[in-house]
Amino acid sequence: VPTIEQQTAGAFLGDLGITSSLFPDEGCTEAQDACRAAPNGGAPELSDQKLEAVTLYARTLAVPARRKATDARVRQGERLFASIGCASCHSPKLVTGESDVPALAKQTVRPYTDLLLHDMGSDLADGRPDGRASGTEWRTAPLWGIGLLERVSKHQMLLHDGRARGLAEAILWHGGESAPSRDRFRALAKAEREAVLAFLASL
Repeated sequence: VPTIEQQTAGAFLGDLGITSSLFPDEGCTEAQDACRAAPNGGAPELSDQKLEAVTLYARTLAVPARRKATDARVRQGERLFASIGCASCHSPKLVTGESDVPALAKQTVRPYTDLLLHDMGSDLADGRPDGRASGTEWRTAPLWGIGLLERVSKHQMLLHDGRARGLAEAILWHGGESAPSRDRFRALAKAEREAVLAFLASL
């Protein structure tokens, strides 16, 4: 989606069934009698003022702080991550543009993404084009916070459909444009692969 406001309003509707000025239709089909008969909280149910407040909250949430960033094995993993080519798409550093929220403008952030679409090959393809993205193209997933996945979500299932059971499997599923980096990761010595995984766990 193009904006955090649209994502927020879409989540209110899709996850909670709450309408807004952006999504005023509850989306009940003719066959969904219970949906159409459910009590309505107004038209729209979420005021523009409340949508703006939740959007501002989402826009200004801080990302988790890195852990063990100075650990020798983590630093080795970071160097290896760059040397095998992962950082060419999972860019370590970006600078934000102008913003109506001064604290968000011109900030150096470290999301480990280039925010671009890349062809990831047939193995990861879902065959579902979305906008200009083909069924084999994916936006580079940001990696910040990925090391907290198990602690927060109680699982390590990764990629768009949860097929990867942890960071190593997620890397090994990479194909298409990322196949050379995947192959270089696979060719690393075991201790080096573990260093890369320790680096990712620090994000």
